[in-house]
Amino acid sequence: MREAFLGLGSNIDPAHSISLGLDALAQTFGDITPSRVFESAPVGIQSDSVFYNMVVAVRTELAPVALNQRLKTIEHALGRDPSAPRHAPRTLDIDLLTLGTLTRALAPTLPRRDILDYAFVLRPLAELRPNEHHPALGQSYGELWRGFADKAAQTLTPVAFTWQDQLISWPDRTPAL
Repeated sequence: MREAFLGLGSNIDPAHSISLGLDALAQTFGDITPSRVFESAPVGIQSDSVFYNMVVAVRTELAPVALNQRLKTIEHALGRDPSAPRHAPRTLDIDLLTLGTLTRALAPTLPRRDILDYAFVLRPLAELRPNEHHPALGQSYGELWRGFADKAAQTLTPVAFTWQDQLISWPDRTPAL
């Protein structure tokens, strides 16, 4: 079993969509470990709607291609249109960020480049596993977040978020990184 980090995002009824995504991931993988949920402006897509983003840790024996396909199946089952343009608004986006210490250049590329490019991926990952090391760079996610140069341009706001009657996200407490 390897730990995989998954990035979740939604800008169509995001609280509901993220909750459904968490339900599906828990049903598929059993115990999951969610990060806080952050609200952010869209990055790279045209939309007036804000995004909710988070990272979830799961344990799996699936190989990268099979795991990625399972995630896409969940997205589609929860209303994401597979024929929609890549940068269109979405009910749910689930991206495979890492799978253990695996690195690969073939699709799905691991670790996913989004970890280094987007605050909405790196910050929740750094909060969830600050001492875990990026498989290719060897730096911890906490170190990468502290050195992230685009924090001012890619602002994130933690939102109160409850899943399965448990508060998993809180806006008034920021873990030290």
